[in-house]
Amino acid sequence: MSAEIEPSGDIKPKNIKRCAVIGGGIIGVAVARELSNKLDGVQVTVYEKEDRLAKHQTGHNSGVVHAGLYYEPGGLKATLCRRGVELLQEFCATKDLPYEACGKLVIAQTPEESKRLENIFARATANGVPGARMLRGDEIPEVEPNAVGLSALHSPETAIVDYAAITNALADDVRDAGGQIRLGSEVTSLEQQGSGVIVRTKDGSEHYDLVVACAGLQSDRLAKATGEPATPRIVPFFGQYFLLGKETREKVRGLIYPVPDPKHPFLGVHLTKRIDGEMMLGPNAFISFGREAYSWKAVDVRDILSYALFPGFWNFARQNVPSAVREFQTVVSTKKFIKEATRFVPSLEGATILPGTRGVRAQAMNADGSLVDDFVISRRRDTVLVRNAPSPGATSSMAIAEYIVQQALKN
Repeated sequence: MSAEIEPSGDIKPKNIKRCAVIGGGIIGVAVARELSNKLDGVQVTVYEKEDRLAKHQTGHNSGVVHAGLYYEPGGLKATLCRRGVELLQEFCATKDLPYEACGKLVIAQTPEESKRLENIFARATANGVPGARMLRGDEIPEVEPNAVGLSALHSPETAIVDYAAITNALADDVRDAGGQIRLGSEVTSLEQQGSGVIVRTKDGSEHYDLVVACAGLQSDRLAKATGEPATPRIVPFFGQYFLLGKETREKVRGLIYPVPDPKHPFLGVHLTKRIDGEMMLGPNAFISFGREAYSWKAVDVRDILSYALFPGFWNFARQNVPSAVREFQTVVSTKKFIKEATRFVPSLEGATILPGTRGVRAQAMNADGSLVDDFVISRRRDTVLVRNAPSPGATSSMAIAEYIVQQALKN
């Protein structure tokens, strides 16, 4: 599995006194907290280039705590997702942070989708997803009174949270343990020494015994700067959300998702309750003009050239023309957004929708154009690099942190 960390010489806890974590998203801060908990007396420093934590993917996602419906039983994604849910629940309860098990329906509209949904249910059962059950079409209104479909998979324990708030609470634990959070500190390079790593920023350099890079949208660039392969390459795809108007917000109780279609690389429009009570439609998925471009006006030529000159991107584009057309329709037409949602909730026809947030997905892509679906974590001597942490990355964040630290510290 690509997520395995290959040992490169013995690293013993007694040899690790100073650790650095690159990236102030939820995974990076969770790793910093785990290092603080596992190593007595260790000094942990988090480097974040922005002026606040969780500014990029963590602060722009849907807030869903995934239950583990879709992932290969026994695989790393399934294992870390289920463990991550447990850790998040416990952490939110301890810190008095909101955690709402609003439930989720995955609704099939055709016999073909129903067959695929049965396979997803089998995976969910094998993964130990609590309460997961199949519903006939006439049973759907018992969970979502305004929803329709041929059949559905109900996951009552799928939840919603505020991942930015969780990240900040994790950071508080790091500080309480004596660690530092350095905001506005962009790491420019990592240099392996005979023992340990030099972390360089514009303000200077420092030596650490262990470095964990969780750079998200910039992960491939930082990996390449350490001597790792240039691929998988990060190709940014934006996802636009809309909000239902107040008059129709109550028509949906929780989360309503379509059945994943293997012909399309992205899921398509769905309905997601947010922890503040808003109801979101989306996201779509279309190529972004920048890795951190959260508006149409934001254009980064360097980021565009990064994928425009990457053969893998054009291989992907050629293989996914129908999907690009589907997604582009929702980009240019809010009516198309609504139409997608009314397949599941017909009474949303004519509903008012307002612009919501936009996120940018750090999509890792191989040289042949295939998308990297699994977690990719590599090791280069005293540096651990998180090169890909797709959904359920935020759900699994504390479990990923456990896994990384266990692997990095073992002989």
